[in-house]
Amino acid sequence: MYTNKNFIIETERLGLRQWIDADTGPCIEMNRDPEVMKFFPAIMNELETGAMIKRIHHRFEKSGFGFYAVEEKSTNQFIGFTGFGIPPFESFFTPCIEIGWRLKKEVWGRGYATEAAKACVQFGFEKLSFDRITSFTSVLNINSEKVMQKIGMKKIGEFDHPFLEKENKLCRHVLYESLKRD
Repeated sequence: MYTNKNFIIETERLGLRQWIDADTGPCIEMNRDPEVMKFFPAIMNELETGAMIKRIHHRFEKSGFGFYAVEEKSTNQFIGFTGFGIPPFESFFTPCIEIGWRLKKEVWGRGYATEAAKACVQFGFEKLSFDRITSFTSVLNINSEKVMQKIGMKKIGEFDHPFLEKENKLCRHVLYESLKRD
């Protein structure tokens, strides 16, 4: 078990922090889980997850933000990630800052995604000086859409994800946003 009290964002039950080497194995397992990856084009293998983690580190180095490793404070265990990215495609709402999350299915149903995302949005507006934060997912991903609603985001439309074929059942996405309140 790894204990890290250097949380960047902290909630009652969760600590959001930089990634450590010990997160790699649990992240690989999470990304291999067909249920976790149900609303993504495919599960990710070990090499793909390693490349994803490298991109996350690069985002932090380049921008000072990214997807934070989420640690359950009661167990000191990595349970997933939540944080910010910049979508790598052009659309009517880009460029933008996107908030996203992915958690191990063993912790689903505990409100962790909402808790971590809500804290991230607050951090993004207060500490990172974002003016607008977006989030999007497949129209089929009702649970993630509910998280967007619970954290106060408003639906502003739908779009076809440019990286997915129109025939792909995951192509159509909902789009939500939060604006900084002064």
